[in-house]
Amino acid sequence: MSSLFYFFKESLQGFARNLSTTLGSIVTIFLSLLIIGVFLVGGTIVERLVSSIEDEVSITAYVADDAPQESIDAVMNTVKGMGGVESVGFTTKDQALEKFKESMTTNPEIIEQLDGTNPLPASIDVSLSDPQKVDEIAGAIAADETFKSICDEPDNPADSLKYGQKTVDRLFSVTKYVRYLGVALVLLLVFIALVFINNTIRLAIMARRKEIAIMRLVGASNGFIRGPFLMEGALHAIIGSLLAVGVLQLLRMYAMPKLQGALSFLSLDVSGHVYVMIYIVLVVAGLVIGLLGSAFAMRRYLKV
Repeated sequence: MSSLFYFFKESLQGFARNLSTTLGSIVTIFLSLLIIGVFLVGGTIVERLVSSIEDEVSITAYVADDAPQESIDAVMNTVKGMGGVESVGFTTKDQALEKFKESMTTNPEIIEQLDGTNPLPASIDVSLSDPQKVDEIAGAIAADETFKSICDEPDNPADSLKYGQKTVDRLFSVTKYVRYLGVALVLLLVFIALVFINNTIRLAIMARRKEIAIMRLVGASNGFIRGPFLMEGALHAIIGSLLAVGVLQLLRMYAMPKLQGALSFLSLDVSGHVYVMIYIVLVVAGLVIGLLGSAFAMRRYLKV
């Protein structure tokens, strides 16, 4: 206990000796962890939005008006056996027309122009359990010989499929690059924080080099000499991480409700449990950064 008190006292004195560098280190850790925290919250929101969009990814396969029911059933059974397919349904021409009428309630003149006819085809509707396989499943349906014989575009069966390929491809591509960018940003910020911690501890070591030499002469253990520097790096990190957590909580309480009000068409709600997990991650990450930065500095500049 006395050793811990000594480490703590010496680390506070290190704060005073190198105040400007110490503040720079704390501010760097604070800003780095704050940006990481904002990114984690934003990433959680984006992941939820992407997941909701992915859940809506489906394939609609249009069939000809004269397609025999047994052929339709055969295609449906084939599709059900494909990996990544959650369910397969069928929409008749009449059902398709009813859905179209429901979607056009604000434009009744369009319905009137149909003049009692039904130009809409029946369709096989495929829901996916794995949206990433949408291209693979769509290709397999288009290549199925039975489907080729009943699709409404026999010259090019792929034209009988609707699943927003370009939108899906763009969505998956963007989310992939966003994840890569996020990881790169986090690594860069952690590196910057490590450099500042390293530099601060280096200055502390240089300021106490005579005292360290005396400690060596009187037989102080390596752990006793290193302890104050580890404690100093940990304190920098804890203060910076707590500041980041405090600012994130303020943003959650005051900024997020206003942002949700401005973007009411999007769900920006993040549960309190997720915030608590992010706060824990930031404090732990800050502590690890502080200890690693101190350890690197001692390994290089403190020969004990």
